[in-house]
Amino acid sequence: MSDTSPRHAPGAAGTPPTPRAPGIPRRSLLAGAAASSAALGASWLLSGCSGAASASPTDALPTAGPTGRPDRGGTLRIARPPASEAETLDPASSLSAYEYLGALYNRLVRIGPDGALAPDLAESWEPDDKVRTWTFRLRRGVTFHNGRAFTSADAAYTLRHILDPKTASPQAGVLAPLVDPKKLRTPDAHTLVVPLKSPNAEFPSLLTNYNCYVIPDGSAASIGRTGIGTGPFKLVSFTAAGPGRIAAYPDHWAGRPVLDAIDFYSVADMQARSNALLAGQVDLLSQTNLDFATARVVANSSRATVARAKNAQWYVLPMLTTEKPFTDVRVRQAMKLAYDPEHVLKVALQGAGTVGWDNPVPPTDPGHLATHPAHDPEKARHLLKQAGQERLAVDLYTSSYDPIFTPMALAYQESAKRAGIRIRVKTAAADSYYTQIWMKKPLMATYWYTGRPIDQLLNQVFRGGSSYNETAWADKDFDALLDRARRETDDARRRELYQQAQTAVVERGGAITPMFADRLVGISRKVRGYAEHGFEFDYLGIGLKGA
Repeated sequence: MSDTSPRHAPGAAGTPPTPRAPGIPRRSLLAGAAASSAALGASWLLSGCSGAASASPTDALPTAGPTGRPDRGGTLRIARPPASEAETLDPASSLSAYEYLGALYNRLVRIGPDGALAPDLAESWEPDDKVRTWTFRLRRGVTFHNGRAFTSADAAYTLRHILDPKTASPQAGVLAPLVDPKKLRTPDAHTLVVPLKSPNAEFPSLLTNYNCYVIPDGSAASIGRTGIGTGPFKLVSFTAAGPGRIAAYPDHWAGRPVLDAIDFYSVADMQARSNALLAGQVDLLSQTNLDFATARVVANSSRATVARAKNAQWYVLPMLTTEKPFTDVRVRQAMKLAYDPEHVLKVALQGAGTVGWDNPVPPTDPGHLATHPAHDPEKARHLLKQAGQERLAVDLYTSSYDPIFTPMALAYQESAKRAGIRIRVKTAAADSYYTQIWMKKPLMATYWYTGRPIDQLLNQVFRGGSSYNETAWADKDFDALLDRARRETDDARRRELYQQAQTAVVERGGAITPMFADRLVGISRKVRGYAEHGFEFDYLGIGLKGA
């Protein structure tokens, strides 16, 4: 993954300097914690793969962070993995600055904690009777961080910026088939009218994507550095792949945030991030799912604990359908029938999640299809024989980028043996994994965050030709189902069409989806008000006790 922004952004005049990265403990520091973490992780993996009972149930881990009200003020310190030096604060093209984006910007429409669409900068929206034109009524009294009033011109400009080929926005592939940027209308300062090329009953949900944060009219050339938005925090400093700082915006339309500021530190090694948390040098670990051995060490420490975000991401083994042997649908079907998802869930996640059964739509989504083919290694053998692949042996790439990748790969390797499939697990470098391995090797491990509306998920990740279609699967019948669902105004019928699309993904697609994972988040015991949904947390309410 990469982006194309300038490398550095200056801090605002008169603001505090960019914070230095915390003094990450040397490997010898907290050696006891690290050693017990590594030993416990190894023993769990071995017991899971041998079929023995898990060493400890995941119920022993906390399900939520500390409760109670935070004190006003203070600075939250967040450790995050380093990103590309081309990392940008331009929401339209950003691929990694999630924590900044959620604090600096707002969208027209967001997804609430219950999974339903909720107002953000748009207070309401309604279609015409053919769901071909959508009208958004915008919130009044909103200002950008530079003091300029937010109007419909900014909303229209944001959509045009996303759709501009020069921006290279991942969201353009989702919106371009629907929206002609020249036909957007702004009849007044608080109304945006979006005519569509074809009817789409789900259109507002597509604006909840993190690439759709609203930016000021005319700011495309500078937004990647300035981060000027309408969010609860404003930018103080930002360094691509490095540290940064944001400060509370007192004139935010929904009220001033509890915190005074947030400092971001870029720390490459997962163990170093965990050690910094245990040493009290940072307060929250973002973008990383703690492995269970480390989570137990963190949860049992005096300074830190673990919060759990239920089914926060789904893990997947994408098969490139343009590369042999995965060009043959029978091989893809055999790879799915050969393994036991419940075994992979038990070994890789110690049960902290939900079995996926190769369907990426979360079980909490109202449109989720619960039926699925059963684990059947004998049928997998039969399909491989038909395809001339009786002695199938393939490489499966993984890395330390995420601590779940390798346990998942090893669990799949063991389970698929029953169907005669030989999996060779290959470990690749973490820092180049998403540039050298992802979407380049025929079989590898990756993950996605949940929180995407069903139309966005299916179109962005599985539609033929989408830039995020990591399996390169192209199925005209599947694409036609998505088009029909978008035009359907009857909710029940539209849900049926999306369920038919899920069947196609499971039966013919290239994505092996063993499980949805509860994300285990390491946080300081001083943190209060931590609530996460769709990889974003409540920037207004989060704070510290004793700040």
